Amino acid sequence: MKKVLPILLVDVVLVVVFCAIGRRSHDEANAVTGLLTTAWPFLGGLALGWIANEALYRDKARPASVVPAGIVIWFCTLVGGMLLRVVSGQGTALSFILVAGIVLAVFLLGWRAIYAAVARRSAAR
Repeated sequence: MKKVLPILLVDVVLVVVFCAIGRRSHDEANAVTGLLTTAWPFLGGLALGWIANEALYRDKARPASVVPAGIVIWFCTLVGGMLLRVVSGQGTALSFILVAGIVLAVFLLGWRAIYAAVARRSAAR
């Protein structure tokens, strides 16, 4: 659990940052409650992604890996987040889905790719 918690926290922070950037770009009010309203569907999708990764791969896929864990977690965060937004009456315009998909991929897959490159470089020394 000690190895997994920091990875989960990075994902949570990045999802919240994604939501905060989106709210800021639209000059939306109610900072804290608005952020929570925007973030909870994606945090729910993130939780679903972590559960799916564990169910599909058990101990075979490290949560910090890009493939398969990062892909599963990103996909579930995006799709689960959008489905939860629909259920809660929040918007899911196609342009929003595309932007969310790209930004969440950069965030959730990007840090994993950087982490893997640093780990490979450190191992090579």
